[in-house]
Amino acid sequence: MENDSGQRLDKFIAKAVPSLPRSQLYKYLRIKRIKRNGKRCDGAEKLVTGDVLELYLNDSWFSEPEYPFLAAPSAVQIAYEDENILLADKQPGLVVHEDDAGEQDTLIHRIQHYLYEKGEYDPALENSFAPALCNRIDRNTGGIVMAAKNFESLQILSEKIKQREIDKRYLCLVHGTPSPPSATLKGWHVKDAATNTVRIHPKPVEGAKTALTRYTVLESRGGQSLVEVELLTGRTHQIRAHMASIGHPLVGDTKYGTNRQNKDTGYRYQALYSYQLRFAFSTDAGRLQYLKGKTVQVEDVPFVARFRNE
Repeated sequence: MENDSGQRLDKFIAKAVPSLPRSQLYKYLRIKRIKRNGKRCDGAEKLVTGDVLELYLNDSWFSEPEYPFLAAPSAVQIAYEDENILLADKQPGLVVHEDDAGEQDTLIHRIQHYLYEKGEYDPALENSFAPALCNRIDRNTGGIVMAAKNFESLQILSEKIKQREIDKRYLCLVHGTPSPPSATLKGWHVKDAATNTVRIHPKPVEGAKTALTRYTVLESRGGQSLVEVELLTGRTHQIRAHMASIGHPLVGDTKYGTNRQNKDTGYRYQALYSYQLRFAFSTDAGRLQYLKGKTVQVEDVPFVARFRNE
């Protein structure tokens, strides 16, 4: 099938027969109980449309399919959708993927359920592909998340993100008023996996990665500022940590700000939203070339109206 073309054979089988252990998979490849077009294969081959795979496996490795996405609601707030992609407007508090707690109500499960009800996705008709997210944002951050409806679009968008040919802009509320009103911040980003926090250092330190953050103050009132941010690098918690490092943590962010600062703000989450996305393709995008130059923007960012009305 088209959605399987381009995948490594071993990864395809791992998805198609998820109960089959990797060690057993490679054993079956070695002893020719898995063949491609009647010939021996090692698993590294890239599948093409029309390939025939023969799997001589025990029945015990096959089980009735389960569709965990049906446990999630099918309600999705959509910023943009066409036959290849869906841009979801994720609300703060919703996790994008299943986490260690086994949460079934995730953004990707909602998208899969939504497409299933529309008749655009039927796992019974797919060998290995399922609609997938191309990027992610934190549970308590809101905004645009990209999903691909087919494998080719997933490959294209993943490559465009890697090549930084997709521009994303964020809105956030910060304590105080950054000065100057517009600047590009440069720091050195160090992640602490044990605490799931990062620190931005003003000078290079061992193990650090460069972090570049461009900001513009849009409005200031009542000791807070509405700021637009562009990430020039993509580091964990980059906006939150970088703004805090210059003395202007995000409103509602107790991880990088303080409880005292946020005590009377009424914000349960950091005021951060991925509100705009532009397809800034500078190289060929194949079947997604029609998106070149297109900008998608969320007009109703929850904390903006509140900030302007207080």
